[in-house]
Formats: sequence, C-alpha cells, structure tokens
Amino acid sequence: MRHLASPVLHALAIAILMLANQVLAADPLHFIDTSFENASPLDWEVLADGTVRIDLIYDHERDSPNRAAGHWHFRIDAEPGSELTLLLNHFSNVWNGRSALACSDATIGFISPNGSQWQSIETEFIKDAGQLRFTVTVPPSGSLWVARLPPYRISDLNRLLAEIAEHPLVEVTPIGETVQQRPLEIVRIGREDAPNRVFIRARAHPWEPGGNWVVEGMMRHLLKTHDEDSASYLDRYCVYIMPMANKDGVAMGRTRFNVLGKDLNRDWNAPADENLCPENAALELWLTGMLNSGRRPHLALELHNDESGKLHLSRPDDTQLEAYLVRMNRLESLLVEKTWFREGATDPTFRNSGTLGEGWLSRFGIDAVIHELNANWIEGLQSRPSAEHWMIYGQQLCDVLDAYFKATD
Repeated sequence: MRHLASPVLHALAIAILMLANQVLAADPLHFIDTSFENASPLDWEVLADGTVRIDLIYDHERDSPNRAAGHWHFRIDAEPGSELTLLLNHFSNVWNGRSALACSDATIGFISPNGSQWQSIETEFIKDAGQLRFTVTVPPSGSLWVARLPPYRISDLNRLLAEIAEHPLVEVTPIGETVQQRPLEIVRIGREDAPNRVFIRARAHPWEPGGNWVVEGMMRHLLKTHDEDSASYLDRYCVYIMPMANKDGVAMGRTRFNVLGKDLNRDWNAPADENLCPENAALELWLTGMLNSGRRPHLALELHNDESGKLHLSRPDDTQLEAYLVRMNRLESLLVEKTWFREGATDPTFRNSGTLGEGWLSRFGIDAVIHELNANWIEGLQSRPSAEHWMIYGQQLCDVLDAYFKATD
C-alpha cells in the first residue's frame, strides 16, 4: 500500500502546484498599499476578468449636496513584469449643487517606479459609467506608484522650509493650526518694506498639487544667490505665501474639503468660522493684521488645478470693477507674454461666488484672482504637465510680477 500511495500523493502534489501557479498567473496583484502620506482612501477588488476595480471614496461638503472624488495616489505591489488593467470608479461628483463628472476624455494620470520620478500616462474615460481605465506594467521591483498628478506632500514642504528658513530674505511666520492641529504658516520672500506686496495661496483643495510646485519654483528663483534678476525683483516687491492651506486633506489624500466638510475656497463673503475652518480663520486674522499695519497686499493669487487652466477674474456685484478689470487684463497679457500660460480669462458671465478672489476684492479691496493650472495639458508648451513645468512657471511668474508692478510705479 505504501508503494501504491506514493505515486498518488506525488500526482496530487503536482496538481496542487499547477493550480497554485494558475491562480498566481491569473491574479498577479498582491496588494494595493494606501498606508503612506497623501495616499488616497479607496476600496479595491479583482474582477473575474482580472481587471482591478478601484473605488475612490468621496469627500462630502457640510450642509451641502456637494461631494468630490478626483484624487488618487496608491502603490501597487504585484508580480514583476505583470500587466494590470485598472478601472477607477466613483467620479460622479456634485459641484455647486450640480452633477459634474470629475474626469473627461482629456484626463491623464501619472506612474512612478519609486514614488518620486513621475511619468504621465494616457487613460480611457468611460463616460456612461463615470469610470477611468488604464493599463500599467509593474517594474522589476514589484512596486509601482500611481497618482492623478505628481504629488507634493507635507514632508516636501517641510524640507523646502527647512532649507530656506535661515535665508536673510525669508521669514516663516506661524499663523495657526488646521482642524487636526497641523501648523499653518505664511512665508515671506523679500524685504518687508518692499513697495509692492503679493499674496499667494496654494492647496486649498488637496488634490491640486500644481500650486505647490509653482510656489516652490518661485521661491527658489527669488532666493538664488548672485542673481541680478532676483535682486531686481525683490527691490520692487515681496511675496507672502501660504504654501499649503489644507494640510489635513493633503496628509489624508482627500480631494476637496477640509476634514469638517468645509471648502476653503468658499464663504469668503463673510468672516471665517474658526470652529469649522480654522485654516481660513487663521489666514483672515493674519490678513487683518497686515491691513491694520498698513501693509495691504496689492495683488492676491489663489492657485488651483482643474481641466481648463483659466484665470478666474472676480466680479462681485457690490464692487466698482472697471479699474480692477483693467489691471487684471494687464496681468493676463503679461502672463501670456512672459510664461507658457495661453488659456486666458474666464468668460465675463462666469461667477464663483464666495471664492477668495471675490471675497478679498469685495471685503478688503484687494485685487485677487483664482488661477487654475490645467491638470492635463499645457497649451503654451504643447505638452502634458509635470512638476518641472510648474516650477518653471513659478520662475516665470517672477518676471510677470516685476513687469506688472513696474507699470504701476
């Protein structure tokens, strides 16, 4: 009996091994990792045909039907060399009370073999289902990072601030904390007594890292040593930057709102609620201090990403707009002349009430605009965007601001 059983057991062992190999061949995915900084919350499963369906998790706005899912950042652990088809789901957003898909035929994504060097990829938009499909190949390491845009995390900002904090032309001022008690700061680049002042805010919406890359490019350019252009810039203006308004959302990989459901680019038509959006309350307190000390910003830029790349001019009903629009038209012309910006300003009928742009103009008399950066395409370069492109844009903005204020001197 011992001799008869041995071939049977051997055959059974071979069958089990073959079955295990078939399972591995059919399902090369080991895990989708979202444990790291800025990774987006999601659910996932492998479908019968091997497609990996990834369900994004919506942000919900407080006291509103609005919801948002448009950020993805995760790491694939899978068999080296395997090809995976990913199907991203849950893009049926609600924006300003209206249904609005968070992606389109133009939407692209990015992949990285190491989480730091990013390459754009094409996607297929399935409009009827509100889904995005694309295929990736897992590198020899067995890991691949996937993101909507090249990520810019709190740790990236902290490294930058540590690098420049001791520069004599830099002042980093704590102004408050987020809901989850992360520190908020204003970074001044240039002399406090400069004749002109610019305010720039980035990352009110967590999924939109383009503004962070832009302000880093601007900071580095302004602080270059032995650079005659930089010295000239800082003789004419200084820049106050709130580099990351929604740090909680960035840390947690969210899309649009703060952790208490507030859109930080809304409700600027009234004083901020310090309990629900301490991020805006801290900024408003800082601004009030600037105004009381006679240091009103002459220009405010609110940086965002979207799929159009427009300059949103402010048009509040209760404000004399003629002189403001003349100045903003000059700004738009200089952007086209001195940068790769080509998309132009929004149609005069477009209104986004409650934004920082409209609120700061109507309440404080500050020239303010919302500057979107196209997340899919740079018209002036005929290229997909990258972190490097946005940092170049930050450098180019230094020339724009120099020419803008030169015309008013």
